[in-house]
Order: sequence, then C-alpha cells, then structure tokens
Amino acid sequence: MASLRTVSGVCALLTACGGGGRPDGQDGESGGGISVSITNPGTDADGSGGTAVATTGASADSADGPAEGPLQPPKFDIPFPDAPTGCGAFGGGDGGGAPDFSYIWVANSSEGTVSKINTQSLIEEGRYIVRADGIGSPSRTSVNLNGDMAVANRSSGVTKIYARAEDCPDAANSSTGGADIKPWQDGCIAWFTPFAYASQRPLAWTQGEFDTGTCRYENTKLWTSGANASIDVILIDGETGVVEQTIPIPGVAANYYGIYGAAVDSQGNFWGSQLSLGSLVQVKLADFSVTVWPMNQPGYGMTVDSEGRPWTCSSAVARFDPTDQSWASNGTAGASGGGCMVDADGILWVGGYAGAGYNLLGIDSETLVLTQTIPLPNYAKGISIDFEGNVWAVSYTADAYRVNPTTGQIDTFTGLVGPYTYSDMTGFALSQAGGPAG
Repeated sequence: MASLRTVSGVCALLTACGGGGRPDGQDGESGGGISVSITNPGTDADGSGGTAVATTGASADSADGPAEGPLQPPKFDIPFPDAPTGCGAFGGGDGGGAPDFSYIWVANSSEGTVSKINTQSLIEEGRYIVRADGIGSPSRTSVNLNGDMAVANRSSGVTKIYARAEDCPDAANSSTGGADIKPWQDGCIAWFTPFAYASQRPLAWTQGEFDTGTCRYENTKLWTSGANASIDVILIDGETGVVEQTIPIPGVAANYYGIYGAAVDSQGNFWGSQLSLGSLVQVKLADFSVTVWPMNQPGYGMTVDSEGRPWTCSSAVARFDPTDQSWASNGTAGASGGGCMVDADGILWVGGYAGAGYNLLGIDSETLVLTQTIPLPNYAKGISIDFEGNVWAVSYTADAYRVNPTTGQIDTFTGLVGPYTYSDMTGFALSQAGGPAG
C-alpha cells in the first residue's frame, strides 16, 4: 500500500535527511538565452533573467469553466511508496518542512544537453552535456525517487546526473544554469554507459528499496532498450551504470526505432510500446520473463497509471488492462496526440492537435471521455506532471509550458534548444506507480 501525503516534489521527502511539428532527430531553433513568462493561453509575453515578469488570469476553456485569477497550483494527496518512519517527511509520519527541490529535466536534443529546471521558480539551475562527443541526440529523461535523473541518447548511451550538489563527485565543477555548460564531463554526472545501438530511446527507473540509514531509495535499477536488427531490453545498476541483464525481445520487429517509450508498474516491471501500430512489451523485474501483446491503436506517447495500466497515445488513446489483457480506447479524443501522463485526479493529459489549434487535452482515465481542452501557444509533444499538480508540456521550439489545470493559466519557460522529451521528466509517474519493488 502507498502512504497518502501532500507533497510538492520528489525530494520534499528528503527534508529531514539533510538534503534531500518536429519529428525525432530534427534540429530545433537555438534559443538566445533564457526567459520566463506567465501568460494567458494563446498569448505571448516575454520575460528575461529567469524570473516571472507578468501574471495574468486564465482564458482557457474547460469543462469546469476555470475562474480567472492568479496562479494557485492545486495540491494533491499524492501516494508515495511506503517508507519507514524516522526520516521526517521522507517517512510515513508527519515529517514536515518545505521541499528541498523539485525539477523537470528536459533534453535539448539538437544541442546534446539536458536542462534542469526548477518547477516552482522556473529557473534553469543546470545544463549538462550528456555524451563526450555532444552529438548523442538525447531524448527521454527519467527521474528516480531520490530525484536523480538519467537520459538516453537516441544515438546510444545512457547518462545519470545527480540532482543534489552534495551527491556530486565534483560539485565545484558543475553547471549553474543554461549559460554555464561545462565541458564533458560535468561534475554532477554520476556515470555514462555506452551502447552500440542504432536507436536507443526508452528509459524508466525502478523504485528501489528505502534505507532508513541513508534516508534514500537504494538498489535502484534503470530500464532501457536499444534496437539494431532486433530489440533488446536492458537492466542497468542505478548506482554504478553497470549492465546487469540484457533481454532479447524475439518476434517483435525493430522497425528501426525498436521500443519507443517505457514506464514501470508497482513491481518495477518494464512496459514498453512501439511507434505507430506495433507491440506492447512487458519484461518482469523478478525473472526477466517477456510477454508481448499487439497494440490496438497506433501509439506515440505512453505511460503507466497508478492502477498499473499502460496507455498509448497518438491519434487515439488506448488503455491496456493486464488483469484481463483487454484494451479500451477512444479513437477521437487524443487527435494527433503525443506524450501523455495521468495526474493524481485520474485525468490523462495528452498534448497535440485538436480542432484548429494546439491543445492540452484532459481525458478521464476511467471513462475515456474528454473533459478539458486548454489551448497552448505551440505544439507540445512531451507531457509530464509536477508535484503541485501542474501539467508540463514541452514544445518543439524553445519552450516548456507549465499549465495549471484548474485555472488554465500557463507559465512559459523559454531558452531550450531543439527540445524533445516525452517521458517521466519529473518522477511523478514513478511516484504514482506505488511499490517499492523488493
């Protein structure tokens, strides 16, 4: 069972522990710096210097008719994996204190870097080259329950970066913001593991096991997958970057991209889906057994919800139930959709086109009925949820949008370079999955 607590970030739990459209491969526009603005949906208001410069009410249409007014992010009771008491807010007791940090990690694919953006202040606190040659084309990012991030390079190779300076091997030699990119390798990079795949996209952390001595989740593992003529799913030791297991996936055509997106369930099992109408693949953490099902709708984005049900999102949204191995789908609500994630209220958020413009679509995860449409300034493929209930949509240009689903208000972060990330960019989806495994 998961403890229900109100939290504002992965590492709100660490307070008492003393710290804690562009298809794949296309370049994006180079940003000329970093600016943040708070705008109505569909309007442009530029700021500078990494701080918000304007606040306006919302004008987005929704099923509930959001009221105008200043941004007031909703707070949700978010289920986190159980942890023993004794670590303050990191345990099952009252704990307390403000969150130490809450970040969204966005890949600047054409720049070969990843940005670490504070989800509350919208300030970029670090930007990191993630492969020695700088041309790995990073894409999917995944955040573990300690707040640390790993990123997969489309051109192969996986990198882990520590979120907290006190964990970094050489914090004095680490980036402090978007304009401060250190030569390879930055002092907060934990490890880089090379691979030799033509395509390496999906990435997903397991929960690990909570250690009361360190007040951290230990024994974390990292799933990834690569494709050449065939597909492998790989399990990596999260602390060392050493490959522990390589699992071939027979009978599933690689189609160049192989497995396109991945997430885990409460047992830390790997779930991966393919681009377009391909296969849904499960690899169990306990015994590395493989099960494959045909997808019933074309896929692009994917996620696993708190009930352990994988979703695929594209021109339709489809939900798979592992219990009876059945699919449920809505063929119109996710029109030209991309990334997707389910929030703490059970709403599946999908980015994409709907009607004549760019939108963020809210779909009830039980009924599959479209309940909310929020216009966006630009086309967004990557979708993630932060720990205050805001929906993040990463565009194809230089922007990431933080959307308050209650008011429809949008905060815009500008300064990314060829951004392309659709995955668990904040760690929210992993926190919702339950567990931990062990």
